[in-house]
Amino acid sequence: MKKTIWVLLDDRMGSVGQAKGILQEISEDFEIVEKNIVYNRFAALPNFLRGRFFLFGVNKKLSDDLRGNPDIVLSTSRRTTPVALWLKRRSKNKIKIVQLMFSGRYGLSDIDLLIVPEHDKGKINSKNVFYIVGCPHRVNEKVLAEAKEKWQDTFSNLPKPLTAVLVGGAIKKKPFSSDNANRLADEILNIHRRVSGSILITTSRRTGEIAQNIIMEKIKDIPAYTFLWGEEKENPILGFYACADRIIATGDSVSMVCEACGSGKDVMIFEGKHWLTRKHLSFVRSLVDNGYAVRIGDIGAVDFVPQKRLQNSADVARKIEALV
Repeated sequence: MKKTIWVLLDDRMGSVGQAKGILQEISEDFEIVEKNIVYNRFAALPNFLRGRFFLFGVNKKLSDDLRGNPDIVLSTSRRTTPVALWLKRRSKNKIKIVQLMFSGRYGLSDIDLLIVPEHDKGKINSKNVFYIVGCPHRVNEKVLAEAKEKWQDTFSNLPKPLTAVLVGGAIKKKPFSSDNANRLADEILNIHRRVSGSILITTSRRTGEIAQNIIMEKIKDIPAYTFLWGEEKENPILGFYACADRIIATGDSVSMVCEACGSGKDVMIFEGKHWLTRKHLSFVRSLVDNGYAVRIGDIGAVDFVPQKRLQNSADVARKIEALV
């Protein structure tokens, strides 16, 4: 009989993407059930106030049915942690909880496996921590092969080589400033002068209209395929990973940068000035130190070749399976 894994999903798309990257590596011996959690206004409260005795903060009418007892619950964000703890308490501690990323100290002793990036080392004292570089992601050989088959014709008329540019934006109340937009555009131009070819560029909601316009105006003479925030067409990001020869990525999005490093392509990370948090800078350093990426301003960055691909979703999947 198959063991059952419930995956608690909410509106944190970065965490959802990480979870789905793990799930695609889980053995067929497990049945995976996705449970979508919708919140009410109380979900913003700290977890110790939401507790584990009631589904405080959860909109029960809009959320999926939580009746039943799975073998494992995968909690994907801070807000899903109290739900996982409630499920474990209801099962009289029979359920195993896996927490994706550190969600705070509340309920830590009841979490059976905590998946934490190396750049968060030092602030957690728990025997159940499994440290990984970066975060889990969905980019593996199968996904890349399917994406290449789907998207290569779309980019076929662009001059080669192809440089993907992945632009994030504002973080922790720090906007993606005009100065950093100019700096990024200048780096793109510098790379293009060295390698020529075309760019595949995407921006995000957090980029902001002003920063996006600055970048696009500066690089307007470079042949490009664009997927800018607000454009109503299919997201080509997997095609970018599969078809690009190298990737420029801003260091604000842990999920996006880790996916890029999972592609096996040359990844150059843009840090900007007075923008990334200490945690983000530590994350970038962990990727650079482990040979997955290079900072775009480093000497010889354009000639960088990764020592290995970032593939940690399978490692996490094996740890989860071992719980039962």
